[in-house]
Amino acid sequence: MKSKFYLVEDIPRRKFLELSLKGGLALASTPALLRGLWSEEAPAKPALAFEDLNKVIRYALGKGGEFGEVYVEHRVSRSLLLEEGKYKSAVFGISQGAGVRVILGDKTGYAYTDEVGQDKLLRAADVASYVARGGKTVKPVDVKEEKRPSYITVKIPLQRVADEKRLEIMKRAHDAALAYDARIKMASVDYYDEVRSRVIANSEGLYVSDELPLIFFVIQTLGVGNNTSHMGRERVSRRSGIELFDEVKPEDVARACARESIAMLEAKEAPAGKMDVVMQNGWGGVLVHEAVGHPLEADNIAKEIGVFVGKLGKKVASDVFTMVDDGTLPNFRGTTNFDDEGTEMKRNVLIKDGVLLKFITDILSAKKLNAERTGNGRRESFRYIPIPRMTNTFIDKGKDKPADILASTKSGLYVQSLSGGSVNPTTGVFNFTCREAYLIEDGKKMTPVKGATLVGNCLDIIQGIDGVGDDLDFGPGICGKGQAAEVTAGQPTVRIRGINVGGTRAR
Repeated sequence: MKSKFYLVEDIPRRKFLELSLKGGLALASTPALLRGLWSEEAPAKPALAFEDLNKVIRYALGKGGEFGEVYVEHRVSRSLLLEEGKYKSAVFGISQGAGVRVILGDKTGYAYTDEVGQDKLLRAADVASYVARGGKTVKPVDVKEEKRPSYITVKIPLQRVADEKRLEIMKRAHDAALAYDARIKMASVDYYDEVRSRVIANSEGLYVSDELPLIFFVIQTLGVGNNTSHMGRERVSRRSGIELFDEVKPEDVARACARESIAMLEAKEAPAGKMDVVMQNGWGGVLVHEAVGHPLEADNIAKEIGVFVGKLGKKVASDVFTMVDDGTLPNFRGTTNFDDEGTEMKRNVLIKDGVLLKFITDILSAKKLNAERTGNGRRESFRYIPIPRMTNTFIDKGKDKPADILASTKSGLYVQSLSGGSVNPTTGVFNFTCREAYLIEDGKKMTPVKGATLVGNCLDIIQGIDGVGDDLDFGPGICGKGQAAEVTAGQPTVRIRGINVGGTRAR
């Protein structure tokens, strides 16, 4: 890992640019790499010839093993924070490394190195091979480059964007948030971008490579009034060049965040009890991501753990419920051209009209279950083995009009945004915190409420959905499962009958 971190406090914008973004603040043991970072061109990526890769794979499988793989990664990242009108921090990172994996049956050996060279990779291959020594041996196929469809287009590469442009975007958002209402007392803007390059070669003869850009833009605003306060949050993230902000104006993101902060200053304490819940389209899809998506990941299924074990081909949800994981949605946060094992991305319909059709697999779990590879083998970086993970996961759009779903709900809770949540994949029990929610009275969204939580079992929830809108939308997120993964969650407006809602007062 080659990276430098520097925190700065209360530095004026001009000085910040002169020092941090032009190299004056960093003392580096690798000045050539850092000069590359601050120039228009990224540092050189590690290069390995096909014969070098073949040699490493052959060596990894020389004493046993059914599958061998080399994964090489190079990443350049930049993170900036604007808070209280000041550029508070800058973090620049350059990392590169490679991992070697050997699989025999249900056993996996893995070793990685920060230095990409044949000698280091052969050492990693030696360590990884211990798991398979004395076992069945498969002769590897020499690697040959394969082409994959590209689902990511870039007009203005991040490597060629002046740092002044990044700071201008942040400042525009910050100023728009504060100008929204006098009760907005603080705004913070986090900007992160990276370019991640990958090379994957394996004993099946596969060789693929690509370059993945990513932008993650987060705004938070603090509203104060009525003897209370509320922190709003809005996020934008795509695999894109800087042209993202020509389509999604930073001012609009900021105003959406500030709107939430002000609206929730009127919030009353949330009632507790079982009630119907209408969830607004977009990021509410994180509920099924957690409550349904994780239990469908095949590593646990292969261990016969979870509520969906033995239910393939069976009815598990209501007739109006269809759930999809699609890693091909153009430029989405969870999209890549192939997964971190080289498997081509695809649209996977997991549940259709209530019937469970497939699980989310990587190479290992697909082998165990004798199932297809769905393109969901993902890893946080070269330091991790790939495991089954979601990409862009959502409830597919239905036929109902959102206004009709709300109007036909006599009473309940309207959830406009969730803060996130968690699930026990063994039991399917989940819990979520509502960041913005309103009581429903006679089919109308009325009083804002605070402190509401949603608690339930995934099967009960998807069986209780009886209204699905035609207004599918999405929101970006970070998924944790021992490793962090970039994901998108989505849904149309949906109604779920009879969820347990936790609150701070009796209903």
